[in-house]
Amino acid sequence: MGGKNMTSSDLQEQLNIKALNLLQEDAHKIEKLIEIQMENLDTRYCPLYEEVLDTQVYGFSKEVDFAVRAGLVSDPVGKQLISNLERNLSVLYEAMNNKTQSAE
Repeated sequence: MGGKNMTSSDLQEQLNIKALNLLQEDAHKIEKLIEIQMENLDTRYCPLYEEVLDTQVYGFSKEVDFAVRAGLVSDPVGKQLISNLERNLSVLYEAMNNKTQSAE
């Protein structure tokens, strides 16, 4: 019989990798969304921007929480994904602030 039979651990590993990839893609989409919004803002401090940012990060944290609870990613990996997103958004926010300040 040709081909390798898939074991449950192989399947679990594939599911874990798929979940991690999907979470990373979602984090990247949030970063792009925020970047586009910030580029179109007239002012640096916009309550709507803050609300969208909070909503997106909250939604992402719930996705990560689900993946951790389902055993698709470990708790430390989940926390790292959220931390990375928050750090990347902070860097983006700083860059946009600096760009806005230098344009004034």
